[in-house]
Amino acid sequence: MADVESFTLDHTAVLAPYIRLIGTESGPRGDVISNFDVRLVQPNEGEIPTAGIHTIEHLLASLLRDRIDGVIDISPFGCRTGFHLIMWGEPDLCDVVAAVSDSLRAIAEEVEWEDVPGTDAFSCGNYRDHSLHTAREWSKAVLAQGISRDAFARVGV
Repeated sequence: MADVESFTLDHTAVLAPYIRLIGTESGPRGDVISNFDVRLVQPNEGEIPTAGIHTIEHLLASLLRDRIDGVIDISPFGCRTGFHLIMWGEPDLCDVVAAVSDSLRAIAEEVEWEDVPGTDAFSCGNYRDHSLHTAREWSKAVLAQGISRDAFARVGV
């Protein structure tokens, strides 16, 4: 089996919340994509409940695209401690942190239920499993701690 960077990361040494560049890959025509670890919860010490992370996912899919160019996808980790953020090019880490932070602030303070995309059977494969309340509370908790630009030290918070 191929080595997957996520499974070689020492999850006992990281200090969430943080965003780190996992790596970049170049396609056959030279296009570059960047893969970021958007870790909101300390691994093995907590996890965002499924309905909350599902709502955060749907909101970040839209809010991030409003705040930073090049978003390809944001998908939750199975462990529910954060997300993979895939982007075109090599965006500046500080810009990514700012966009994620501002998106979480919007979730915590501005978003209403009617703003949450994909909450019906047509647009979501598990539309009944959402919680804006949980998404707000976790967004507030992450913002209160600040999002570090380093996985192993609290930098820029």
